[in-house]
Amino acid sequence: MNNEEVQEWLEVADRDFDSALILNEATRRHYDLICYLCAQAVEKYLKGFLVFNDITPKKTHDLNLLNDLCIEINLDFNNIAVECGFLIRFATDVRYPNKYEVTDGDVVRAIKAVEKIRNFKPISDLRLIVATDC
Repeated sequence: MNNEEVQEWLEVADRDFDSALILNEATRRHYDLICYLCAQAVEKYLKGFLVFNDITPKKTHDLNLLNDLCIEINLDFNNIAVECGFLIRFATDVRYPNKYEVTDGDVVRAIKAVEKIRNFKPISDLRLIVATDC
């Protein structure tokens, strides 16, 4: 395990989430982009957890697949399966025309999902572990 690499995954995830929060405060709110950045943040939190556990994450945006890999390591990841299932629809398709409308309600739910996952004990513990080692 390379703690510096794990730290990078977490930092990039935090930047994605920070960007989503900044865009959410803008006058012109691009709901699709905010939700996309939320999905990107969760993808990176999950990949950071996998890297910490010596698993090279697949090049995928499939949050359900990534979460399933995390569940194989720690069954507590079942507790965020609903959030991953919700966010997966914003992982890629939302960035292309004519897929579906993203609403203010989707934004609120996406931000809450990321906050839950970001503060989820296995992820928050990981943040503490790598911070003390780096």
